[in-house]
Amino acid sequence: MARCTKEEALVTRHRLLDAAELVFAEKGVSRTSLNDIAQAAGVSRGAIYWHFKNKADLFNAMMERTTLPLEDSLHQIGHDSEFDPLHELQRAILDAMRKIATDERTRRVFEVATLKVEYVEELLAVKARHLQCYVEGVGQMERSLREAALRRAEPLRVSPSMAAQGLHALVVGLIHTWLLAPESFELVPVAEMAVGAYLAGLGLAPEPEREGQATSAQ
Repeated sequence: MARCTKEEALVTRHRLLDAAELVFAEKGVSRTSLNDIAQAAGVSRGAIYWHFKNKADLFNAMMERTTLPLEDSLHQIGHDSEFDPLHELQRAILDAMRKIATDERTRRVFEVATLKVEYVEELLAVKARHLQCYVEGVGQMERSLREAALRRAEPLRVSPSMAAQGLHALVVGLIHTWLLAPESFELVPVAEMAVGAYLAGLGLAPEPEREGQATSAQ
């Protein structure tokens, strides 16, 4: 019986997260009440408080379930010294773009996080999470760019910190603009061209892939 209860609780939790995605996307985060989400999920308001402390806790759980694609992709970088860190960085960025462009849930959650959230008092925990993701993302980009420059024995044309800040702004700007008007351009090919041009401007170019490397990296 206990196992059944746990399974039912998990079903309810996912139902609440599904409802939150849809209602947040429709109404915006600050204008959505927990009662709105409970009604959309077909459960009582008390069920929300069984699973989540407040709206910010529910929002962050929604984000973690899907995992912001860039955040997830960047976490995969740097675990194998055999791979060119620049190639890994480009691949992670493009994997994230591809997921946003092709996966409906990822796109919806990213749209909510990017366009439908206001940092009002009840959502300060959401702002803190966004800041953490930003710091970690820029930090990983900086490490990859520094390692790529060392591997090539060529100094970057700007500091690694400045280069990472610029690359992060480029990636986030592309995603934000595409979410506003997806029909205006194809996200993945434009991102591939823009990131490649940016890295070339830093004085970096990917090393030729060794045999079997591309397959192993996928």
